[in-house]
Amino acid sequence: MKKVQFKSYYSQYFFLAPQLLILLIFLYWPIIQTFKDAFTMQDAFGFGSQFAGFDNFLFIFSDPSYYTAFKFTIIYSFVITLITGSIGLLLAVQANKVMHGKSAYKTLLIWPYAIAPAVVGVMANYFFSERYGLLHHLFNNLWGFNWYENVFDAYIYVIIAGSWKQISANFIFFLAGLQAIQKTVIEASIIDCKSNIRRFWTITFPLLMPTTFFLIIINITYAFFDTFGIIDTTTIGAPGSETKTLVYKAYIDGFKGLDLGSAGAQSIMMMIIVLVITIFQFRYIEGKIHYN
Repeated sequence: MKKVQFKSYYSQYFFLAPQLLILLIFLYWPIIQTFKDAFTMQDAFGFGSQFAGFDNFLFIFSDPSYYTAFKFTIIYSFVITLITGSIGLLLAVQANKVMHGKSAYKTLLIWPYAIAPAVVGVMANYFFSERYGLLHHLFNNLWGFNWYENVFDAYIYVIIAGSWKQISANFIFFLAGLQAIQKTVIEASIIDCKSNIRRFWTITFPLLMPTTFFLIIINITYAFFDTFGIIDTTTIGAPGSETKTLVYKAYIDGFKGLDLGSAGAQSIMMMIIVLVITIFQFRYIEGKIHYN
């Protein structure tokens, strides 16, 4: 292979400069600014700031609405991870059995993943509309659905909206994992075990554990951060701020309430929470997974 030689020592840095500039402007500078805001108390009109130490952190820890957002985010992440993983795996198993028209089935099931979260929220508004919404009328006939006032109903609303988009991602990776299993293993399992259900849980699913572990991390990250547009276009945190995720609360406090110090402290706490969850997963879950 021919080795590339630059005539000037600085040429390599010239080619790297655009990428480094983008990272500096859109990644590193916001991170630095967030840490700065977290430890300062700023004027609401942006005329000045002063060092506040850990006052912003003490404020969010004494704020009941922060604990409400924390509770909702944890529940939201867990339920979305469970629902999207289960349905994605079920669809992948069924699609893997299809002999004719595989490409058409795959394409139709993958499409929702390309839709932006804000668009998903707008579509969910139509399905849960009091006048035209099919899901609203269905749930209303079952128990009197009213997400404006009932917290449980609001949870169902945003969970369905958030799960629908993410199912496609789980389907893609589970299908790839199923197709990566060697045919000889499948043929041997059919001989050893006649029950399809037992064969799946004892042989197929353990072979999918690396994929499952990866998707758990992806789904939790999605529920924490990528559902911002869905919340903002559906419940907007209603009823009574019960459906605000931590990301959405930081946005409301920082950009709507002009409390950049509190928003910065909340952002750092989110980083710590995600870091703790990731360390727990790699330490206690990843160690039990066998990679082939």
